[in-house]
Amino acid sequence: MAAQPSDKATRYDRQLRLWGDHGQALLEAAHVCLINASATGTEILKNLVLPGIGAFTIVDDKKVSIGDLGNNFFFDKSCVGKSRAASATALLQELNSEVKGCSVEKNVMLIAREEPSFFKAFATVVATEMTEAALLELAKLLWQQSVPLLVARAYGFLGYLRLTCAEHCIIESHPDNAHHDLRIDVPFAGLTEYVDSIDLEALDSTAHSHVPFVVLLMKWARIWRESHSGALPKNYTEKKQFKELLRQGIRINEEGNPMEEENFDEAVKSVNIALVPTSIPSNVIALFNDSHCTNLSPSSLHFWFLVRALKEFVAAEGNGVLPVRGSIPDMTASSKMFIDLQKVYQHQASLDAEALKHHLDCLHVKPECDVTLGDVKHFCKNAAFLRVIRCKSLEDEHNAETINVSEISANLTDPNSLMVYYVLLRAADRFCAIHGFYPGSQLGPLDGDVTQMKEIVSGLIKELKLVDVSVGNEYITEMCRYGGAEYHSVSAFLGGVGAQEVIKLITYQYVPFNNTYLYSAATSLSATFEL
Repeated sequence: MAAQPSDKATRYDRQLRLWGDHGQALLEAAHVCLINASATGTEILKNLVLPGIGAFTIVDDKKVSIGDLGNNFFFDKSCVGKSRAASATALLQELNSEVKGCSVEKNVMLIAREEPSFFKAFATVVATEMTEAALLELAKLLWQQSVPLLVARAYGFLGYLRLTCAEHCIIESHPDNAHHDLRIDVPFAGLTEYVDSIDLEALDSTAHSHVPFVVLLMKWARIWRESHSGALPKNYTEKKQFKELLRQGIRINEEGNPMEEENFDEAVKSVNIALVPTSIPSNVIALFNDSHCTNLSPSSLHFWFLVRALKEFVAAEGNGVLPVRGSIPDMTASSKMFIDLQKVYQHQASLDAEALKHHLDCLHVKPECDVTLGDVKHFCKNAAFLRVIRCKSLEDEHNAETINVSEISANLTDPNSLMVYYVLLRAADRFCAIHGFYPGSQLGPLDGDVTQMKEIVSGLIKELKLVDVSVGNEYITEMCRYGGAEYHSVSAFLGGVGAQEVIKLITYQYVPFNNTYLYSAATSLSATFEL
């Protein structure tokens, strides 16, 4: 009788298909901190609790108010007057009994100043409802401690996320349209031997129509090379000729018509992709030349030791190419031939991984913790998709000399860009720092707040030395109408996006945005900017 899946495997079935058992293990071992139990913050936590984050801590010294009931589904009437942190923690834990929750009823800035090491225990910190000055102080501390920070904010119909992370190394980036690693142009010895072992002429019609298309491409590529000075088809005309050459391999039936052989059809369809020259992606070459790769120390991340070993493998056994990935696509083939071909690629992948492990063991500098052969195989399988994200610190972003002014300027001149809302959010923070409240949040006419916001926006544009750009009065007026309100619909949307980014950081899978995300609920548009 087949083994039944565990309760955990059944509960988390869909997400396990996205990030696997190893990703789930990292998620379940992670501890996330939320600063302030706002509507946006609790929505992010909800989307982390449901997939099984290990633990969370909410830091919030405020009490639940009547206003909180209007936009935060994790409070009810019985919570009014009680701790926001404790109330939200209790209700969030009801979503998943396996998740541990903790609440700290203390001002986050007191903790940052009196217990700065408090934050080192967290995989990621999510900050909401913080003033600009407090946020900059906290962000600087977390940057120094190498703790990733996600700033989340819902402001009227606007959504804002900002990721600060000095360096985030990704092995499994999961690119959308990755080509299969078939090595038709540079076949390894095992693949050549396997292809040579198959005599097409000796096969009956059934077996002939179930030869893997990889074998067909290899055999006809050899024929093509003989008449083209050893070169494979390069341009459209040559590939078209090669396809015609392939079709000539289809057997003819007794009536003189071509037989239906799906494997040949697959071979023809795959020509354009399968014959793309095997090369090292530019993002991997950049990692080879990165100072973190060339200047290793015992405290360097395992990632950089593996990149260094990969670089040496490419220069030696790899002959200028990366390790074989070891997987093949589905194809029309007999079960035996498919499994045999699969074993050929898997065997070469194992040999390459062992060779890379040898280079790793021979490095003069040793990592503080051992890297297993399993780690190396996992790395080799994803070697073509390695990525490193380096975000700019909030401190540098708020410095007129180091912020990416060209990005702001180029987008402000585009009437369809969301960059105008970034400027307005910065201006609203300055307004709040001066007056102690956000524009439009007090009873009475908006005219005074609109006038002052115009002055602040103009001053910010001047400070950033932006030339020939302006912010329309209609945008400023709308910003004041928002009054700093946090609408639940916007918070819920940001909750999904924000949690997704946190999971990327924790699992080291998929690529987080770098570094600013803006969303307009009014137009249903979103965009990322590198500021």
